[in-house]
Amino acid sequence: MKISKEQAKYRISFLRDEINKHNRRYYIDNQPSVSDFEFDLLMQELQTLELKFPQFSSEDSPTKKVGSDLTSSSEYGTSELVKSVNTDRPQEETPLSNLFRQIAHKYPMLSLSNTYDKEELISFNEKVERILGSKAEYVCELKIDGTAISLSYKNCRLVSAVTRGDGTVGDDVTENVKMTGAVPLEIPISSPVRNFEIRGEIYMPWDSFDLINQKREANEEQLFANPRNAAAGSLKLVDSSEVASRGLKLILYSIITDSPFFQSHLASLQWAKDCGFPVSEHTSLCSSIVDVIKYLEKWDLKRKELNFPTDGVVIKVNNIDYQNALGITSKFPRWATAFKFKAEQALTRLLSIDYQVGRTGAVTPVANLEPVILSGSTVRRASLHSSEQMKILDIHIGDMVFVEKGGEIIPKITGVEISQRDNSAITPQFPENCPDCGAELFKDSEEAKHFCPNSEQCPTQIKGRFLHFSGRKAMNILIGEATIEQMYRLGYLKRLPDLYKIDKDQLLKLEGWKERSADRFAESLRASLKTPFYKVLYALGIRYVGETTAKILANHFSNIDNISRASKEELLSVGDIGDIVADSILNYFSKETNISTIEEFREIGVKMSNEEIQNLVSERLKGMSFVVSGNFSVSREELKHLIEINSGKNISSVSSITTYLIAGERMGPSKLEKAKKLGVTIITEEDFFKLIK
Repeated sequence: MKISKEQAKYRISFLRDEINKHNRRYYIDNQPSVSDFEFDLLMQELQTLELKFPQFSSEDSPTKKVGSDLTSSSEYGTSELVKSVNTDRPQEETPLSNLFRQIAHKYPMLSLSNTYDKEELISFNEKVERILGSKAEYVCELKIDGTAISLSYKNCRLVSAVTRGDGTVGDDVTENVKMTGAVPLEIPISSPVRNFEIRGEIYMPWDSFDLINQKREANEEQLFANPRNAAAGSLKLVDSSEVASRGLKLILYSIITDSPFFQSHLASLQWAKDCGFPVSEHTSLCSSIVDVIKYLEKWDLKRKELNFPTDGVVIKVNNIDYQNALGITSKFPRWATAFKFKAEQALTRLLSIDYQVGRTGAVTPVANLEPVILSGSTVRRASLHSSEQMKILDIHIGDMVFVEKGGEIIPKITGVEISQRDNSAITPQFPENCPDCGAELFKDSEEAKHFCPNSEQCPTQIKGRFLHFSGRKAMNILIGEATIEQMYRLGYLKRLPDLYKIDKDQLLKLEGWKERSADRFAESLRASLKTPFYKVLYALGIRYVGETTAKILANHFSNIDNISRASKEELLSVGDIGDIVADSILNYFSKETNISTIEEFREIGVKMSNEEIQNLVSERLKGMSFVVSGNFSVSREELKHLIEINSGKNISSVSSITTYLIAGERMGPSKLEKAKKLGVTIITEEDFFKLIK
């Protein structure tokens, strides 16, 4: 199908937004909302469009970056987990910021190309052998579904354990990794390799996962969705002693040395095993791609017998010289790839369909199922996404349906077993009116979902906005869904500013609330007035404005008034803002009720602008704007911090208002070319340090 330049530009912008959101949900929130397969399809489409329309290429594209799990002051927000001190409620794991020191990786932690197709695997082998001019041996390893870690040793002693982060910088979790008991703190002094990095995956076995969820259920705490989420969350606990109780395990699979030592990947793994490192017993040497495929087929069946989650197989060229000859891209090595197993399916009966209204008014059909065991848990409900998906599936009430967990997390219906359809099966009718408030639903031609337009009076939307506004990644107010329901029912909550008008007497009338609960709620309200502007902007719940977009807007426009007055052209000039987001922002600020809400918040004391940077050291960069791109001797975040404390401004993309482009090593060509075209001054890291002296 042919696509115009304008259509391609729009689609590329949309795909980048979607992929960045999914990266954030996977790496930061530990709550992925799509399967690996669906994510990979989005990435493949974006790669194809960027190749076909190189004029829209960008080094900030997710096709050129590794997903990031950084927690401290990252643009994705924070995800460190600590125990809540609110003893009036079930204990939860709550995010705090700046708890983990960041360390730069000496060698980048890359991602892997992947495929679900054996034909593509054969093509990978043909390409490898064409470049090498000879046959290649491969090492096959089970792909553990956990969280990546890099251990650094100097003089045979462990000095640090760092998460993947953004591939160049990660979080220092050394003390927590030590508590797993899986890592040798030192190796034999007689080892010929004394300084090295060894990388692998920290994971949670199924039995540990089941045990921890049993305890959480008994304590009325939110359950972990899957072992990967549990492992990633446990690794970021502030209390290291708590980490020890989580049953985390470690598999190591990659050794990096400054100078060549091992002739093959398999030899490096044997050395690691001899030194006491945990190495997979299921790793196998394959002399040809035919043997690789046999290994895949064997483990696609046997993986269900394992006590740990695995979602595929990693295939690596065994010969180290061959690896060096094949090299790497900015994102992944050319000498390795991953084959992903298809998600596990189950067949069960569809009993009925509920239609749920979200805070944005989107109406989502949810299937009620006969309980069925899938990936180690009982599934009773599954998403049907939209009326269009229901039509594509040709689904009927009473059908036997195929269910799978997207990324082992979100159950969804993927097909119908038509041969088992009964004559009494009924075709479901998508509602014409909102199931909550009765307003007539509408469906935009470019949207898959139906929406309730009655945003000001639809109870579910109103309560959903309060839940979003008070969330941990927004205003972090100590209030939950049940309390919001009570307050709404009693008439305390109608508009967002009403939260700040509730008094103690009203709180003490609520079921389960005591003096201590009321005091903590009041404290959280006062603390929320210190919430930075970009989080306030996210908390307002503007459709399509997530955490990252809110931060970009806040950095670019500085305050709510500038955003509200911005034209579509001005919004589109901001990096990563596309037509959909721009139209949504314009629509939000066109409504008088929203303007009134903002004014009330301003009077209450909610921050509606970026504050002056605290601890300024100079005004040397006042009035200057900077774009930081590439790799430097320090992290990009450190450079940006130096710009801010010297009164400069960081912006995400090169434009006519850019004063300097700070160009590091391995920066992409697009920003460099644009800077030259616009006459922007290009400086090195050394030049920048001269600027701030």
